[in-house]
Amino acid sequence: MDEAIEKSAMRKVYMRLLPFAILSYFLAYIDRINVSFAGLTMRGDLDMSATAFGFALGTFYWGYFIFEVPSNLIMEKVGARLWIARIMITWGLLAGATALVTGSTSFAAVRFLLGVAEAGFFPGIILYFTYWFPSRHHARIVSGFLIGLPIAVAGGAPISTALLGLDGWLGLRGWRIMYIAEAIPTILIGIVTLFLLTDRPEQARFLTAAEKTWLAAKLASERKAKDAVRTFSLWQAMFDPKVLLLSLNYLGIVTASLGMLFFIPQIIKSLGNSSNMNVGWLTMIPYICGGVAMVGWGLLSDRMNERRWHLLAACTVSTIGLVIAGMTMGTWWALVGMSVAAMGFYGSKGPFWAMPPMFLTGTAAAGAIAWINSLGNLGGFFGPWYVGLMQDLTGSYAGGLYGLALFGLISAFISAFFLHIPNPTASVPALGALEPAE
Repeated sequence: MDEAIEKSAMRKVYMRLLPFAILSYFLAYIDRINVSFAGLTMRGDLDMSATAFGFALGTFYWGYFIFEVPSNLIMEKVGARLWIARIMITWGLLAGATALVTGSTSFAAVRFLLGVAEAGFFPGIILYFTYWFPSRHHARIVSGFLIGLPIAVAGGAPISTALLGLDGWLGLRGWRIMYIAEAIPTILIGIVTLFLLTDRPEQARFLTAAEKTWLAAKLASERKAKDAVRTFSLWQAMFDPKVLLLSLNYLGIVTASLGMLFFIPQIIKSLGNSSNMNVGWLTMIPYICGGVAMVGWGLLSDRMNERRWHLLAACTVSTIGLVIAGMTMGTWWALVGMSVAAMGFYGSKGPFWAMPPMFLTGTAAAGAIAWINSLGNLGGFFGPWYVGLMQDLTGSYAGGLYGLALFGLISAFISAFFLHIPNPTASVPALGALEPAE
């Protein structure tokens, strides 16, 4: 009986939450990285060097860093439905406003404000999943959610470059049209979020009474197991050594992945006389590989109920891929190396984000997950800035990719020697007892 209730409840929760999560993250990443395609023509129009371009687009992550933790704490108080909707609507408006920039200064300012608006979205969704999914589902639900990322890059590449091709329509440059067109769906879905999301399982009309009781009891029993080991205050959680090490590991992953991601179209363009549209199609390849790896790594991590060594393997693969890309820069083998690196980057996501909920609950989890993400995402500033700087200094992207590989290697080292985090919920039965939720 319990097994049938579990399967029915979890199937409904997956079907209700996962499609929305994938779509929302798809839109988030489209609005975040379409700048990499805009850079094919925008840099020339606004007379920006690679260094200035990398610096300006990276200011997004400073806004993200400053407001990430406060945003997640607010969501814990007011609920995901209202706060996620607010985030999506405001970031959509600012993503569209990027079409109005006139130079590197205004571009950097709008990117910073876009980071402020989007702050809290990703850790908010990760926290939201802990309200609905038992721990043995965490890697696969995070991987399923994050599939929106490579889909956004792979699917968004030809869409963005096609919109660039509308250059001159209504008297606008193609990159301005792209920013406006891709911002509108985010605003609309933000409004829909107000009517779609349910804050907690106890409020879910799509679950039966028995299913709600089972899920609430299961989640409560896991929380008791974690709290029995240690209960963290917000400040204790944010400065716990495990949290800081996770942040450092994530900083390496993000620096390497976003340093590569924002320059992939320009790297591909440098390999041959490809049109902007062909660049868009070729950019899909690394992220199709990354999407497949992400889902497979997450499923395997959940099936084996193991996180640390899966994370180590992913960091190692990303490092090897970046080295291959750097060594073969100037040839199409560089695209193969970037595809291998993308598999490592996105394969790491599921195991990594399954680790914080292994020892954190409640407000401590809300603050620490946001803290890890905000510290790690500073790599979104340093990675693109460094790659742009090396391109300007050396005339090649190879030096930038070697530097990014070093960050991947540091993340692998941290995974191997410092991220042993016991899972207290491993002893909790797979099927929760049907007892009243607290």
